Amino acid sequence: MAMPWPPEYTSGPVSLPPKYGLREIMAANPSMQPLQDVHVRETVTLVSPRYLKQEENVTDTAVRTVIDSREAIKKIITGEDSRLIVVVGPCSIHDHVAAFDYARKLKELSDKVHDKFLLVMRVYFEKPRTTVGWKGLINDPHLNDTFDIQTGLRIARRVLLEVADMGLPTATEMLEPITPQYIADLVSLAAIGARTTESPTHRQMASGLSMPVGFKNGTDGSLQVALDAMMASRSAHSFLGIDNEGQTCIVNTKGNPWGFLILRGGRSGPNYDAASLTEAVELLSKAKLPPRLMVDCSHANSNKDYRLQNVAWSDCIAQRLAGNRNLVGMMLESNINAGNQPLLPELKYGVSITDGCIGWEETERLILTAHEQLSQ
Repeated sequence: MAMPWPPEYTSGPVSLPPKYGLREIMAANPSMQPLQDVHVRETVTLVSPRYLKQEENVTDTAVRTVIDSREAIKKIITGEDSRLIVVVGPCSIHDHVAAFDYARKLKELSDKVHDKFLLVMRVYFEKPRTTVGWKGLINDPHLNDTFDIQTGLRIARRVLLEVADMGLPTATEMLEPITPQYIADLVSLAAIGARTTESPTHRQMASGLSMPVGFKNGTDGSLQVALDAMMASRSAHSFLGIDNEGQTCIVNTKGNPWGFLILRGGRSGPNYDAASLTEAVELLSKAKLPPRLMVDCSHANSNKDYRLQNVAWSDCIAQRLAGNRNLVGMMLESNINAGNQPLLPELKYGVSITDGCIGWEETERLILTAHEQLSQ
């Protein structure tokens, strides 16, 4: 009959006697093949979230921006606020100077159209890759494969803080489940991407986030994975994570009721047209989920051609003019200058190094024209 586990092995931290330690066994048997870290080059201790927040602490203005914009987004999602959310900005942030330049332009535009639009700057620091490639500013801030993540987190937090200090809310994709502890207090709206919407890890993470979360449909165009994610994230979960001190912990969440659907098209084609929105609303209602959604004018909805974002945008504005109140927002990939560029030593200012973006002039024209239409 097996002996019962001692109490100290079943609750609290476990400390095995040294004679059972892996290090001692390996030291006594140098020819033994290692059992773990076989493909790990090194591990680097990361600064704790608390320490980083003390370095880049929030200001009263930033706090007010985040609180007010989160509440405004919730009211738009529920229909209490008739404005449209417009998440607009670079596909990814790689140059903090250009990011501040863009933010100043967007804040000035926001002040002109705030009665019809809630403009939220797209500030994406993490990029999921289908295979390999640059993974974003947090992962590789120097753009040279040195992967100085500690510096990346500092720059990301500084960008979010300065943009919030301008009075401009921000949106970002939450990719790595540890990242939110470092930056989520400065984010007004989060997105879970098409590649990660089906991931249990990301659904659990979303259940504990403090802001509304948009779930994109799958890369194949399927809406069901996003609906499942919305339902899962509304529930309480317990999972492994880190706390504010950077210690591994069990995270117990209450569930996030502010999830919504983002249509981004798929391999089957775009899904921003009226028929696609009607189908999505029917599926949401059938699942007893809020029948509100957002359209991403980029990605498969523009056939991955940034120059076609205006087609999806114009169609969505026409649907709003026709009375569609289930459509509560759009997303645009936009930068100071249009297009994209390869990651080379000499980079053009204000041009994306990931997906192509429309330039600022077109961005301003699209939003101002739509504002005039909606005002009439």
